[in-house]
Parts: sequence; structure tokens; C-alpha cells
Amino acid sequence: MSTITSDAVLVKDYINGNERALETLVLRHKSRVYNFIYSKVLDRDLSEDIFQDTFIKVIRTLRKGTYNEEGKFLPWLMRIAHNLIIDHFRKSNRMPKFESKDKEFDIFSMLKDSGRNAEKQLIVDQISADVRMLVDELPEDQKEVVYMRLFKDMSFKEIAENTNVSINTALGRMRYAIINLRRLVVQYNIVLTE
Repeated sequence: MSTITSDAVLVKDYINGNERALETLVLRHKSRVYNFIYSKVLDRDLSEDIFQDTFIKVIRTLRKGTYNEEGKFLPWLMRIAHNLIIDHFRKSNRMPKFESKDKEFDIFSMLKDSGRNAEKQLIVDQISADVRMLVDELPEDQKEVVYMRLFKDMSFKEIAENTNVSINTALGRMRYAIINLRRLVVQYNIVLTE
């Protein structure tokens, strides 16, 4: 009976010089990662490019020795793919095309939001999901304050009354929550801008 080598063992093997371990990881996760990318960009060539870039980034990170996901290879891999998709949409949306016959253009016309297109909505939705995921990682008292403030739009006075603490304690919890959120953003390498 053959046993399946875990992702964590394959990652370790690759870091220790076994190129076949990476090949096994790519084959194991290829369809899932590619299908995820394709479901977002709906273009086969672009999906292929982003897929390749995903594994290039994986290889670079593993070779640098900065990978430390403790056995969570697939979620890490999917996050890399996801971030590259977001990067693609950001770049493509930020490249204005000027077809003006005269050399002048109105800079403010570039800043107008003509409604969210599908790509921008995807980015906004993902930022929202990322923020909620990060908030869920906070200690309970900080999480409670953040939810009340951001998602229920409560004042610090209302938060203090609802949680039976002073306003200063509520403000302090929010301050620590923001510090922790910043740390988590760096830890998970999350981009929170459109």
C-alpha cells in the first residue's frame, strides 16, 4: 500500500534539493489552482500566465527560505494565485488609454468612477473578505469592538455601554485591534487597496 506524501514533507524535500518534490506539488494542485484562476479571469492564456507566475513566486519563496506556513501549503498557494489575479486587475484598470487628438487631457476624468466593473467588484469583495478573516483572528474583546465600530457603525460611547467598559477601554481595544490587524496584514501578505 503506497502512502501519499504530505505537502509539508514535499515542501521540505524541495527546500532540501529534491526537484521532483516540487513537480509532485505542481501536479497535485495544478487543476485546482488553474481552475480557480480561470474562474476569475475567464481567459485561458492569461490564466496560464498567472498560473506560471504563481509557481515562480512559490519557488522564489521556498528558495529564499521565507516560507513558514506550517503545513498549510494549499491555502498559501491559493493566496499567491489570488494576489496575482488582484494585481492583474489593478494593473489593467490603472493603465489609462488616451486617444485624445490634442495633447491635453482632463486628469479628473480618469478619477471618476463610472460604476464598478466586475474586476473592481471582485477586488472590493476580496478586500472585505480579507478584512473579516483578519478581524476573526483578533482576541475576542478586540474583535467585538471592531465589529461594533465598523460593521454596526456604533460610537465608542455606545460600544462602551454595550460591553460594560469605559470609553477609554473601548478606545484602547480598538487601538490594539488596529495594531494587531496591521501585523496580520504583513504576516499574511494581504493587499487591502483597490
